[in-house]
Amino acid sequence: MKHYAGLDVSVKESAICIMDETGKVCREVKVVSHPEDLIEVLKDPAWRLVCVGLEAGPLSQWLFSGLVEADLPVVCIETRHTKAFLKAQVNKSDRNDARGIAQMMRVNLFRPVHVKTLVSQKRRALLTARKLLQEKAIAVENDIRGLLRNFGLKVGVVGVIKFEERIFELVDGMTDLAEIMTSLLEARRTLREQVGKLHQRLLSIVRENDACRRLMTIPGVGPIVSLAFTATIDIPARFKSSKAVGPALGLTPILNQSGESNRVGRISQCGDGMMRTLLYEAAQVMLTRTIKWSWLKAWAMNIAKRRGKQKAIVALARRLAVIMHRMWCDGTEFRWTKETVPAAA
Repeated sequence: MKHYAGLDVSVKESAICIMDETGKVCREVKVVSHPEDLIEVLKDPAWRLVCVGLEAGPLSQWLFSGLVEADLPVVCIETRHTKAFLKAQVNKSDRNDARGIAQMMRVNLFRPVHVKTLVSQKRRALLTARKLLQEKAIAVENDIRGLLRNFGLKVGVVGVIKFEERIFELVDGMTDLAEIMTSLLEARRTLREQVGKLHQRLLSIVRENDACRRLMTIPGVGPIVSLAFTATIDIPARFKSSKAVGPALGLTPILNQSGESNRVGRISQCGDGMMRTLLYEAAQVMLTRTIKWSWLKAWAMNIAKRRGKQKAIVALARRLAVIMHRMWCDGTEFRWTKETVPAAA
């Protein structure tokens, strides 16, 4: 008899439910959230597991890799789809959630999620750490500006390099305030140094990656955007069509249709938020700062005339995702003239 398993994972413990093909619950147990403990339960010879459901979450990549290495038929399932299914339950508990996920596996009512390779996970960690340190450094600078403003000292417009010099100019002769600013500036200096180290590491990865260098031939796309795109997409072949990349990154509008009502709303904003933001920034740079003309910029400018600048930027960000995926698959560089653009783009 076939069996199906559902895992409801939390930080400390995971609830496991094993169900047979008739819907009968065969075993329910809680174990430590570690691959070895999960494997010990799931590898029991009494079970002929056809599918093991694991909801996407903070520990899902680690647990998924461990279960795959143990030759278990594990599937990582989409979070929002799972929540919609489990919402029908009256009582919410780890036990009921695991039972619900097992039921999803049994009736084949789930949406699988791609689990990234280890290389892409490490690159994503690098991008996240760099962004985190950069945000902390900016937060310290803003706090310094706010503290000095209480004493009537206005920093004004100043660059990153001359920021520290400007602060010491303002607190000159104010011993107590200078001591406070020295501590804050030292913390800011440390954060900026670490951001620089991570950025150099990022640039070295991009220099050695052919796909990233090709993507950077697109105006507005730099090393951060190109590396983030390759780390997010991970395996370009998992998309049957380049046009599917836009919806996967949440850059297509939501359709709400009921009877005679047919409303097109804002973009769905599903998928990777960081990648969506970077594509928006790249589109903004192409539309407002890039001097050299191209068929893509002309296309976006026409949309801006008809629909407005903001909608043009979003449309350009979506098309950038499509073009970057096609360039990655074809191994080609950006084509500036429309006559040479492939039909798939």
